Amino acid sequence: MNDTTKNSSTSTPTTQPTSDESAPPGKAATSETPKADAPIGGTVGDKAGVVAQHSEVPPQERTQSAVGENKQPASAVEWRVVGETVPGASHLRAGIPNQDALLQLRASSIGLPIILTVSDGHGSNKCFRSDRGSRFAVHLAATLMSETFNLSSDISDIKSLAEKTRAYLPGELVRRWRAAVEADLRHEPLREAEFAKLIEKDGERARKLVEANPYLAYGATLLVAAVTSSFALYMQLGDGEILHVSATGEVTQPLPEDARLLANETTSLCLNKAAEDFRFALHSFTDTTPALILLTTDGYANSFSTTAGFHQVGGDLIEMMRADGFDSVNRGVKGWLEEATTTGSGDDCTLAFLVRMDVLAADPATEKVTEATASTATRLTGPS
Repeated sequence: MNDTTKNSSTSTPTTQPTSDESAPPGKAATSETPKADAPIGGTVGDKAGVVAQHSEVPPQERTQSAVGENKQPASAVEWRVVGETVPGASHLRAGIPNQDALLQLRASSIGLPIILTVSDGHGSNKCFRSDRGSRFAVHLAATLMSETFNLSSDISDIKSLAEKTRAYLPGELVRRWRAAVEADLRHEPLREAEFAKLIEKDGERARKLVEANPYLAYGATLLVAAVTSSFALYMQLGDGEILHVSATGEVTQPLPEDARLLANETTSLCLNKAAEDFRFALHSFTDTTPALILLTTDGYANSFSTTAGFHQVGGDLIEMMRADGFDSVNRGVKGWLEEATTTGSGDDCTLAFLVRMDVLAADPATEKVTEATASTATRLTGPS
């Protein structure tokens, strides 16, 4: 099915930026069986129209404690999380809510493992409930990942865990997401008012497509990162970015590229081959441990004029945290995203990252790190 659009919105703990903060980095459910008539496979197109509604998870729900930390060795490394989402500038003008969703789940305020989930609800006119779809996705993915760690008898056996989770998680996650959609439809069937708006914009054929494949109304992408003391596990369906950033700012991608994600095309939870379309990776920390792990919806990445400009964000974030401190950057993220959507994509923007606190000690060889902060922050907000 080639015409769905997408947008983003949900948040992890958020703090309002102050007027003196540094500028941004980088310029710029149920267990029921799902219905058989799942949407047609392939990619979802016209992402510019895919909007993600604000998931509006209350602050107290954004960080949950349910992960089995007792099954992992204690780690001296402290990871901290920053996450924020803002509605797109174009969506605010059109009265469209933020459809991205973001959720952090961890054993304690500083304990491991940490599970971070991000979803971008499609902005296509046919995906008029994608804000709900993205909200379902982040909660179900975080819960399922937590269950996986709690039920695994030995998560130190990385190879075995990788094989088991690759075989089980995608299919189970899609099953639960579809069950949640079906439960929502039983509670609130698709309304004539919703169809009337759809017909006005896209015609009668659009209504028939949604009636044939009701999951389409809830379509969304998904990014998942789960970090333990010895490895990180990643899953991704659809567009968005997951990046590893080293202490020196070198950027790598832990997941393989998906050649189908071109222009406004994306794979999606609403398609019938969703479980097969997930990308999956398990990265052992035996050899290298990233300094920062970054997740973002395409609304933020697309606010940069070049891939290189976007990739500079991770190194800039590390530089700014070394210069001004973690809390200062945490407070600044929302403002940077608001500026990025205003001067860049116009789409909902979500940015979340996990950072190792031991890498934030200022490099003695970098004596001008503080002086560089202002220009660094400017790079985080828009086209570069």
